[in-house]
Amino acid sequence: MPYRIRMARAGDLDALLALMEKYYDYDRHDFDRKKARNAMRRLLENRRLGSVLLALDARSNNNGKPIGYLVLAFGYSLEFGGRDAFIDEFFIMEEYRGKGIGKAVLEHAQKVAKKQRVNALHLEVTKHNSAVIGFYRRAGFVDHDRYLMTRRT
Repeated sequence: MPYRIRMARAGDLDALLALMEKYYDYDRHDFDRKKARNAMRRLLENRRLGSVLLALDARSNNNGKPIGYLVLAFGYSLEFGGRDAFIDEFFIMEEYRGKGIGKAVLEHAQKVAKKQRVNALHLEVTKHNSAVIGFYRRAGFVDHDRYLMTRRT
């Protein structure tokens, strides 16, 4: 299947929001369009915060139909010796799964992270999603037997 992966741009905001809404529905998160728009816009405008990769079905039209995205959010970790990144969101539309696109997007993200001098990539996955857990394990991610805990400020 012909597809391409590229860095998302400000002009991709509406397409990214449409994908986010599908992802949030799939993963059972509340979706607040205004909040999502503001957060994604800030990320697209400031590359120091992170990077957004956009996967496109190259068969559909000249620019390609958006079929998935991955968000790398940059941070810093003493444990991992410096700059790290969190794969904050990663979604491929259901009809495009199982075709190697997700693997290619993840590999592209790893190259972006390396270029940005990121020492470690982290991600979060729901415990009930065994297929995705297996996908990440095959890609080299390991479980540190820790809990991800969050407190909103």
